[in-house]
Amino acid sequence: MKQAKGYFGRRKNVWTVAKNAVEKAMLYAYRDRKAKKRNFRALWITRINAGARMHGMSYSQFMGKVKANGIELNRKVLADLAMNHPEAFKAVIDKVK
Repeated sequence: MKQAKGYFGRRKNVWTVAKNAVEKAMLYAYRDRKAKKRNFRALWITRINAGARMHGMSYSQFMGKVKANGIELNRKVLADLAMNHPEAFKAVIDKVK
């Protein structure tokens, strides 16, 4: 019942309904901890792709050249550069070209 605190209606004070609601919430929480990682990776790839295409390069070409040149920036950092620091991202693009 402690875990059902804050739920609406019978989900917070009727034992069987609360138990089922909490179990379902736990399943969603477990599943979505995994999905969150996938969603962020997809978001980073989309942002890197948009930034790379502004400079005439596709995502796969860009990432291939990044790995070949030994640049050890992960997708999270590259996506942040593409979004918030376009001049730094352009420097990375120029380095790999």
